[in-house]
Amino acid sequence: MRITAITAAGLRGATPEGGWQEELRQDDVVHTLVAVHTDEGLVGVGSVFTTEDLVRGALDVLRPLLLGANALEPERTSERLHRTTFWMGRGGSITHAISGVDTALWDLLGQATGQPVGRLLGGRYRDRVRPYASLLMDQPDALRDHLTALRAEGWTAFKIGWGPFGRVDERLDERIVAAARDAVGPDAMLMVDAGGSDSAWSQGYKWALRTARMLDAYGVAWFEEPLPPDAIEDYTHLRRRSPVPISGGEVLTRRQAFQPWIEGGALDIVQPDVTKVGGTSELRRIAWSAHDHGVKLVPHGWNTAVGLATDLQLASALPDTDLVEYVTGSPYIDDLTTDRWTLDADGMLPIPDGPGLGITLDRDRLARYCDVDALLGSAS
Repeated sequence: MRITAITAAGLRGATPEGGWQEELRQDDVVHTLVAVHTDEGLVGVGSVFTTEDLVRGALDVLRPLLLGANALEPERTSERLHRTTFWMGRGGSITHAISGVDTALWDLLGQATGQPVGRLLGGRYRDRVRPYASLLMDQPDALRDHLTALRAEGWTAFKIGWGPFGRVDERLDERIVAAARDAVGPDAMLMVDAGGSDSAWSQGYKWALRTARMLDAYGVAWFEEPLPPDAIEDYTHLRRRSPVPISGGEVLTRRQAFQPWIEGGALDIVQPDVTKVGGTSELRRIAWSAHDHGVKLVPHGWNTAVGLATDLQLASALPDTDLVEYVTGSPYIDDLTTDRWTLDADGMLPIPDGPGLGITLDRDRLARYCDVDALLGSAS
C-alpha cells in the first residue's frame, strides 16, 4: 500500500476560548486535520495543534518524502521525516505537522490490519478510561454553576485552568478553588492548571510553592504548569517541595526535549500533546521513558475528536495512562464523528475497538467547520 496524497484542512467557526492573553476568536484556526491517502483507497486521519497555513507549508516540505512511500510503516516513516528535516529546526511547525501524519499512518495500519491502534502499539491494558472535564476558570459563583452542571452529567474528574487564576490576587485564587471543590464534591478528582505557558504569565517559584500548599488543603490531584515552560530548575525544586504532584510539558516537542525533565525529576506527571509532540510514535516513546523513571504520563488534550481518539488508543496501550483530557463544550470534539462520545455509568469513556483510531468522521458535520472535500476527497 503506497501513499498517494497528503491533505490538510483547518477547523474554523467554533474555536473555543483558550484563556490566552491574546484570546481566540471562533474563526481562528488552531486545530488542523491531516489525511494520508493511499493507492488502495484507504484514508488515515490525524490532528495537528497549529494553524492551517503552517501545516500546509510544512506538508509542502514533507510531501516529497512521503509520496510513494509504504503507508504501513508509521514509526520508521516518521523517524525518517524527523531526521531528514532536522536542519529546519527541530520542534516547530515541521514537527507539529509530522504529528498529524504519524497518527494518520497508524490509523491506516489499523484499518489495513483490522486492529485498533492500541493493540498495534503493543496491546490493550484497558478498554475504558476516565476522562476529566477540562474547562476555563471563572469567577467563583459562575464556575460553581458550570461544574455542578457537569457533575450532573456524570463527570467524576475535573480540571479548571487559566482564567483569573494567578492573575489577580491569591485570595481570589483560593475562592475559585474552594468553589470548585464545593461543586464537585469531596470524592471527585480536581486538578488545577495555572497556565504558565501563557505569554503574559508572571508568577514564579515562591508563588507556585505557596499556591501548591493552598491547593493541598483542597485535595487537588495535581498542579499543572505553575511556572513558565522553560524554568526547568524551578520546576525541579518545586516538585521536591510541593505537597501536591506537579505536571507540565504540553509545549515540549520530540522525545529529546522531554529527557532532561524526566531524568532530572522536574515533573510528577508529564503531559505531551500527541498533536504536536511528533505524533503517536513519539508519545509512546516518551511514555515508556517516563514509566521507567516513575513519572506518570497523562496526555495534554486541548483537542479535536481525532486527537481525543488518538489519546484513547494510547491510553489503552500504556500501563500508567488512566486519564485523558476532554475539553467540554467544543464542537470540534463533540460534533465531528458519526458516533457521539458517551460516558458510562461510572463516568468512564469506552475506548473504540474498531480498526485504526476506531472512529468515523461525519462528512456533513465536518463540512460545517472545514473544506471536507479538500481533506477527504469528493464523496462518491
